[in-house]
Amino acid sequence: MRFVEKTGKTVEEAINACLNELGVERDRVRIEVLEEPTKKGLFGLLGTTLAKVRVSYEDCLGELACSFLKDVCNSMGVSAEFKYTQQGQHWLVDISGEELGILIGRRGDTLEALQYLTNLAVAKQVSEKVRIIIDVEGYRQRREETLVRLAKRLSDKVKRTGTRVVLEPMNPHERRIIHTALQDDARISTFSEGEEPNRKVVISLKRTKEIS
Repeated sequence: MRFVEKTGKTVEEAINACLNELGVERDRVRIEVLEEPTKKGLFGLLGTTLAKVRVSYEDCLGELACSFLKDVCNSMGVSAEFKYTQQGQHWLVDISGEELGILIGRRGDTLEALQYLTNLAVAKQVSEKVRIIIDVEGYRQRREETLVRLAKRLSDKVKRTGTRVVLEPMNPHERRIIHTALQDDARISTFSEGEEPNRKVVISLKRTKEIS
């Protein structure tokens, strides 16, 4: 939350001074009148007390994220539209437009980097930890569906051959999808091995003790 305190000859003058400094519209702020303007002495000849107000403003993390992403896309010469929603403590930003593959990159690498930078940029502005998830034209949902199908297919192969399978390196979110997809399979065990950014999921048969 940001707030500003200002004085003025009138309450309205003090409020306007706060709004100008914050750069926000009046209907988006909370206004507290700390001191009313008063005149001292007979006929006000001995001076006046100025009005003093405090105007506070709660930053919208979705708007801050979209603003940062617009600047990034403009710098890249990418034309896109941005829409945000809030789900609990998370903010979801969806980017839509044409030919946005450059924002996704190989297996979502660019998208992950963009999300990381956006979280850093917004957290710096509000001085607190934030959780912003960015998607481009529904890529994350499609990628999750692809990974689930891959997990099922490879688990069938492991059960058929008895040989474990090591997947390609994945980020933590995608590894979690694989683990979750197979967690209820009584014959299959999954675990991760290696160091970031080359950490991989391994799919293998459960040992007899694990099954029993």
